Amino acid sequence: MAFRSWPVFCLALIALVCAVGRADVRATPAQPSPVQPAPATVMVDPELARSDYVEHCAGCHGVQGKSAPAPLPELFGRVGWFMCTPQSRAYLLRLPNIAHSRIKDNAELADMMNYVVFVIGADSVPPGTRPFTGAEVTRERPLVMDSASLTAERARHAADAIRKCRAPASLGLLYPGETK
Repeated sequence: MAFRSWPVFCLALIALVCAVGRADVRATPAQPSPVQPAPATVMVDPELARSDYVEHCAGCHGVQGKSAPAPLPELFGRVGWFMCTPQSRAYLLRLPNIAHSRIKDNAELADMMNYVVFVIGADSVPPGTRPFTGAEVTRERPLVMDSASLTAERARHAADAIRKCRAPASLGLLYPGETK
């Protein structure tokens, strides 16, 4: 008799596993993408801005702005803090890989930087922050930081954002969890 009930037991067990698995899938909310679509009011062409970021920046900073554990600044949820002072804002445009970008159209480069700040920067963007403009890129781009220590400049601007704009102290690290 035990032998005859074995197939029934197996079928019942399979049905139970499937039902629990199905219920589990239905009960689990969809995980939102950490990088949300860009608001159209910040960029002329959000799709091109994202594509430019992926082509020109994501190789080092990660598609979602998460570069850790590479010793590079993590952008996700952090880069927006650099918009809180005029000097830090200009710093972002004067970085060598931005100022020397193969994107020659300044309005297109402004769009890409707005993608970086407003989409990848997420909640780190101070309220009321103005988007970059092509005219601003035109003005700042020739002032590229070729001779400055990028590490020292980043540390200086991060310290300003922490002190003046109440950015989290972890902004002083290249990426969350970095040990110095």
